[in-house]
Amino acid sequence: MKARTLKQDKVNVITLGCSKNLVDSENLITQLKGNDYDVVHDSQDEDANIIIINTCGFIDLAKQESIDTILEYADVKKSGGIDKLFVTGCLSQRYKDDLEQEIPEVDAYFGTLELPGLLAKLNADYKHELIGERLITTPMHYAYLKISEGCNRTCSFCAIPLMRGGHVSRPIEELVREAQSLARRGVKEIMLIAQELTYYGLDIYKKRDLPRLLHALADVEGIEWIRLHYAYPSKFPLEILDVIAERPEICNYLDMPLQHASNTVLERMRRQITREETVELIQQARLRIPNLTLRTTMLVGYPQESDQEFGELCDFVKEMEFDRLGVFQYSHEESTRAYDVEDDISPELKAERANELMEIQQEISTRKNHEKVGKTFKTLFDRKEGGYFVGRTEGDSPEVDNEVLVPAKKQFARIGDFAQVRITEATEYDIYGEIVA
Repeated sequence: MKARTLKQDKVNVITLGCSKNLVDSENLITQLKGNDYDVVHDSQDEDANIIIINTCGFIDLAKQESIDTILEYADVKKSGGIDKLFVTGCLSQRYKDDLEQEIPEVDAYFGTLELPGLLAKLNADYKHELIGERLITTPMHYAYLKISEGCNRTCSFCAIPLMRGGHVSRPIEELVREAQSLARRGVKEIMLIAQELTYYGLDIYKKRDLPRLLHALADVEGIEWIRLHYAYPSKFPLEILDVIAERPEICNYLDMPLQHASNTVLERMRRQITREETVELIQQARLRIPNLTLRTTMLVGYPQESDQEFGELCDFVKEMEFDRLGVFQYSHEESTRAYDVEDDISPELKAERANELMEIQQEISTRKNHEKVGKTFKTLFDRKEGGYFVGRTEGDSPEVDNEVLVPAKKQFARIGDFAQVRITEATEYDIYGEIVA
């Protein structure tokens, strides 16, 4: 590497994949800045001479995006446009040996837990005093808070444990300090993320201790919204529902990926829960939490999924009327339990089933949004775009959920602030309103 006394290195960190990857990139950026590096994130400028790509290896589409991005910058390096290219994250954790053979232009590959090694390659020290002082790349009023790493579940279709390892919880005290640091910098909303929220604490406290963590975070001054993502339904601790209902700082919002509703498919998926138990859990959640917004994701095209089993899933979605729903098409992943079974659902049929399920959800979402017309909601404004101030209600997470649009020609909203908005119009996935307070 060129001596930094001769030329000031500039690093561009490129993040692909989920919010958990984003947090990893933010920790990397924090460490680099702590070592006096000039660092940018996802920059389109071409003045950085070092590129670090934080990859995703979750499903085929994500893997292809990661590979394409690596190849793009490998070409830039060959043409002299950059000096160094490093790759980290899930894809290189899972396929490091193959990548080193296929794309040797990359200077070094690192796995998901090899941040100190990556820093060492850049002649940077891993500074323990920076833990909890993460710089954020999101708008300054919200941030993600990763409460654990890895997953102990054995879902047959999922490769995440292969890339992220077993479940490791972060201590409550450490998470509270990080939340306090974020609040001091103006963050008003934190979104708790993990591969599996409800498993939190089992490894270090010998019990599922998410309720205690929620109480501790709700006490952090300045944090007005706490949002829960990725709660596994099997063995769900019902006390969590009571804490959500009790503490006004915790959004009446729950992201619970269910994946399917046919008992036979759930068994093949090794989800450790039945349709009947799922229905009971949803009923309990809606009973205990007034005005709960329930988000879920479903997986279609799992091996041997019959028309009848898919029909059971469609009926379930109609019956449960989820507020938010996303659909993934099954991806045949090496080294998972399902990989030994033939991927016998055609790509065309997977896409057809995904579209059919989303059409069902679109009707539900349209109706639920129209029911909001005339009502007033506390709204947090994220940005100004296309002639509108764009915000979110308590029932909406950034980038994945509905948005509230207020015409900028008529009213002014301060980005990063809350306002009361009365809803005047609604579409399938967005609602329009006017600020009333």
